[in-house]
Amino acid sequence: MSNRYTITAALPYTNGPIHIGHLAGVYVPADIYARYLRLIGKDVAFICGSDEHGVPITIKAKKEGVTPQDVVDKYHAIIKQSFEDFGISFDNYSRTSAKIHHDTASEFFKTLYDKHEFVEEVTEQLYDEEAKQFLADRFVIGTCPKCGYEEAYGDQCENCGTSHNATDLINPKSAITGNTPTLKETKHWFLPLNKHEDFLREWILKGHKKDWKPNVYGQCKSWIDDGLRPRAVTRDLDWGIPVPVEGGEGKVLYVWFDAPIGYISATKEWAEREGKNWEDYWKDENTKLVHFIGKDNIVFHCIIFPSMLKAEGSYILPDNVPANEFLNLEGNKLSTSKNWAVWLHEYLEDFPEKQDALRYALIANAPETKDNDFTWKDFQARNNNELVAIFGNFINRVAVLTNKYYDGEVPEPSEFTKIDEDTLTAVKAYPAVIASSIERYRFREASQELMNLARLGNKYLADEEPWKKVKDDPERVKTIMFVALQIASALAILSEPLLPFTSNKLKSILNSDGNSWEEVATKDILLPSGHKLQEGKAELLFKPIEEKDIQAQLDKLEASKKANEAANATVEPQKDTITFDDFTKLDIRVGTILEAEKMPKAKKLLVLKVDTGIDVRTIVSGIAESYKAEDVIGKKVTVLVNLAPRALRGVESEGMILMTETPEGQLVFVNPDNSVETSNGLKIS
Repeated sequence: MSNRYTITAALPYTNGPIHIGHLAGVYVPADIYARYLRLIGKDVAFICGSDEHGVPITIKAKKEGVTPQDVVDKYHAIIKQSFEDFGISFDNYSRTSAKIHHDTASEFFKTLYDKHEFVEEVTEQLYDEEAKQFLADRFVIGTCPKCGYEEAYGDQCENCGTSHNATDLINPKSAITGNTPTLKETKHWFLPLNKHEDFLREWILKGHKKDWKPNVYGQCKSWIDDGLRPRAVTRDLDWGIPVPVEGGEGKVLYVWFDAPIGYISATKEWAEREGKNWEDYWKDENTKLVHFIGKDNIVFHCIIFPSMLKAEGSYILPDNVPANEFLNLEGNKLSTSKNWAVWLHEYLEDFPEKQDALRYALIANAPETKDNDFTWKDFQARNNNELVAIFGNFINRVAVLTNKYYDGEVPEPSEFTKIDEDTLTAVKAYPAVIASSIERYRFREASQELMNLARLGNKYLADEEPWKKVKDDPERVKTIMFVALQIASALAILSEPLLPFTSNKLKSILNSDGNSWEEVATKDILLPSGHKLQEGKAELLFKPIEEKDIQAQLDKLEASKKANEAANATVEPQKDTITFDDFTKLDIRVGTILEAEKMPKAKKLLVLKVDTGIDVRTIVSGIAESYKAEDVIGKKVTVLVNLAPRALRGVESEGMILMTETPEGQLVFVNPDNSVETSNGLKIS
């Protein structure tokens, strides 16, 4: 292993707070890795900061009627405080609006410009005539050319993860006015990725990157095999870092050129504050660079940023980019715009001092290889059935019995039995097991190994039953409790990367700063005899989460869902005015359904035979998702009989069954007796 690490976590957009998807995908895994490396004595720079130049920020500012600076100042403060309160142990959390970043990004651009690493081109870009501006990235929405998703952004499709140019979109629309944009010529600078294709193929595909996660390696291979094309590094915007060369007036650095340089500027800021040399962390081949990101950022960190670094010529390249998949919430995709999220700052208000409960739930269900789903019920179960019932139960037993039998003092053991020796040997194996999982970026696996150590402690106590032996064999109980306290001490150290608040609390209970990671693996004794535990009654390590607290969160989500539906509800405009004579042309009669069958290969259609009183006719009705064929036979229905026949899937439909919807959205029949009838037969007047 290297002795020096630069660890970066994706810069969050400051157009909203942090939610659990961000935590599970990027920040908790990165924090575990950084904490672990520090514990084993490595030199670590754990770097992050707010990305304040993204187009979503300008959209947010327009929507709220404020300046982009107002938006980034607000959310930078919320995000930074949330990270601190949640215990994410950044060495530096900076922001891309800082002068040091503007200077660093401008210098980086000019270096590549002076080396002729850019291609200057005049191209046609989408332009909104009404807004009088070019539509960069998220100012335009359209159909993804790859998967057909109809709400893809101009730079990326969030459905399939494909990165593209705004001009690639099918049926593009301006996110500002809703208008269809035109094409207009503009000049920009491009990074010719095709020039770096051989390097990327050699470095990633023929190099030693097969240890990268399959999703990362696979996406990189797909991009390279498809052939790389020049990528714009400037944009026509008034918010961002001005292009620092002649001809760049009115243009800014493209956010995906600007943002990753934020890792470098944040490192500079930290090094200056701490009296370190920043170049050691970015230009020394002995330093290991690791990027923690979500899967939607793979191309930028594995293709574009390495090409930028290679073109500059003096920087190291990433050793690994352990990108995670996405986390969903209660079966639906997390969405900032739809407020379908668990916001970190709100969680910390609702569940004070339960940072590790959320950390554990996110780690144990981490989307490491596939998209996973967070549910509040699972969160409660993880806390109550694992943290409380396994980990917390063991520590509580150990602390209570030690206080009860030995006045809170670690007893002097007598002779060790084979089970004692086997148990202590098993404890020594856990540092290597957990370390292996963390070093391979398998944090979910690491969390379960930590829980297995707590299970080992519970099983040991359950098998040895010190509470039964204390009267008849007090010397044996001293040994049992001595061994149990060594397990507790090991848990205090090994839980630190995964559950830092728990680790600190447990060290307080044990009245010990703990041993090193290596000592847990090598020392026979972690807490010596005679060591005094925390004075007084030991506090509980974890507390159960009540049903009412979970229901409150579910109610909040439901309210958010309804508010979003109401905000996005569209009312159809009034149709053209008709005369009374037009209305009298409608021939509406009461009919009876005689026969009904499902239309083959059609999800919504039923084929009905209806007696209208003047004839028996065939009517095709789109009610199959609300009613079974056998349930509608014999029903009285209202029929528009003089509607022109129309062929539907080869069947001629000779009328229309009149339906309506309840306030709950249920499709129901309009009956001739001034009521509507639901699918379960209930009549509503």
